[in-house]
Amino acid sequence: MQQELTHRIRKHPKFAELVAKRTRLGLILSLIVLVLYFAFILTVAFKPALLATSLAGGVTTVGIPVGVFVIVSAFLLTGIYVRKANAEFDELNRQIIEDTL
Repeated sequence: MQQELTHRIRKHPKFAELVAKRTRLGLILSLIVLVLYFAFILTVAFKPALLATSLAGGVTTVGIPVGVFVIVSAFLLTGIYVRKANAEFDELNRQIIEDTL
């Protein structure tokens, strides 16, 4: 019975749609995070003077807000994924379950 149910779910057209949408969103958001992190690390490695520049002549450097932006952006992108998952992916999942049971 369990294998039959699994087979029906996998053959459901909305399951393919769910997998495609989840995969696409996950790859896009992961790519954005990787680009941000690698850009920051490469800047630290090859242009440290750029991040060491003082903001408004004080002790705070450009690197501090840039680093905070990188960290906060990871939280924001996670929030985007969670919101999309709760709104769209959960609804598709519910429809698949209803149709297959």
